[in-house]
Amino acid sequence: MGMQINTNIAANNSYRNLANTQNDLSKSLEKLSSGLRINRAADDAAGLAISEGLRSQVGGLTVAARNAQDGISVIQTAEGALTEVHSILQRMRDLAVQAGNDSNNTESRKAITTEATALNDELTRISQTTNFNGIQLLDGSKPSLSFQVGADGSNSSQIAVSLTGADVKSIAADLKNGTLAAVGTQFDFTATTGAAIGAMADFSFASGVGTSVEKTVTVDLSAATITNGDDLVAALNADKNFSDNFTATVVKDTNGVATGFNVRAKDGSTVDDATSTADNVGTITAGAAVLGGLDFSSAAAAKLSIDKLDAQITKISTARADLGASQNRFESTIKSLNVSKENLTAAESRIRDTDMAEEMVKFTRANILSQAGTAMLAQANQSNQGVLQLLR
Repeated sequence: MGMQINTNIAANNSYRNLANTQNDLSKSLEKLSSGLRINRAADDAAGLAISEGLRSQVGGLTVAARNAQDGISVIQTAEGALTEVHSILQRMRDLAVQAGNDSNNTESRKAITTEATALNDELTRISQTTNFNGIQLLDGSKPSLSFQVGADGSNSSQIAVSLTGADVKSIAADLKNGTLAAVGTQFDFTATTGAAIGAMADFSFASGVGTSVEKTVTVDLSAATITNGDDLVAALNADKNFSDNFTATVVKDTNGVATGFNVRAKDGSTVDDATSTADNVGTITAGAAVLGGLDFSSAAAAKLSIDKLDAQITKISTARADLGASQNRFESTIKSLNVSKENLTAAESRIRDTDMAEEMVKFTRANILSQAGTAMLAQANQSNQGVLQLLR
């Protein structure tokens, strides 16, 4: 092998190897300092794409679990208010049971009605003030709420919570202005003069039409003195056969003029006009169902009020049960999300995070090679100095 001084092959070789070692050493330092095996796409292009997808899922599951927890908070807010609604309805039912006793005088029934009215007003207030983050929960404005509990946009990633049965506003309105469970039939006078009303001789009313307990009652009023609607209602209620099966109340306009009367069946069935052409009732026609909500004015009306309150209590019970089931579902969802998040995080970590022990071995090797390469480069640079001996 000749001796050259322009080109030092040994030094070039040592330098190339040292440069590679320095590059490896720099990468090891970067991985050890960041804790990541993939710091740029060039480190592992396929691994980067996979890990970014996993990272998106992990982030989505983290937010989804928080959404599910928000869902639980919404349910707890609504269900907490419904707990008090239940208590109010139970108290109103107690008042209806109390009103069902004929030992109550007019003042007692008035006091019962006053308390029931105040409780119904509180139901309205609860429906207007129960909200979560400004969203009304019990006024019927939101039939259902959807919660994102998954990391993707599929339908299975959402849970809908129904608030239909928790419409306390409608319940309060129905108890105040709605019809009772079994409504009466309003009969309207086509003529409101005393002569026309007084000309009525007898009436026939039927209850439970089309059932095995169908009953028809005829009241003979030919001997009664009837000059107005109040007289007519009083005469009907005075008839024992009628009062055993029905109750009648007069209907007046804003001027106090009798425009008709309402008849309710004590067995809870709908009342029909069972008059024949021979009956002198040509001045009345069947009208619409009577509104008025809860009624504590008589034992018969109180009985119907109890039935209506029972229906509303059942409705709230069902709504609370549905909300409780949804809360349990959210809790299970959160547990499932946390397990999925843990497993996906582990998978992403295996791809993206560096194995510190393994990388430290590589760093130590590169560090030793770097020192050795530096020493060899120095030796290679000195190797061509032998030429000077020939030049002396």
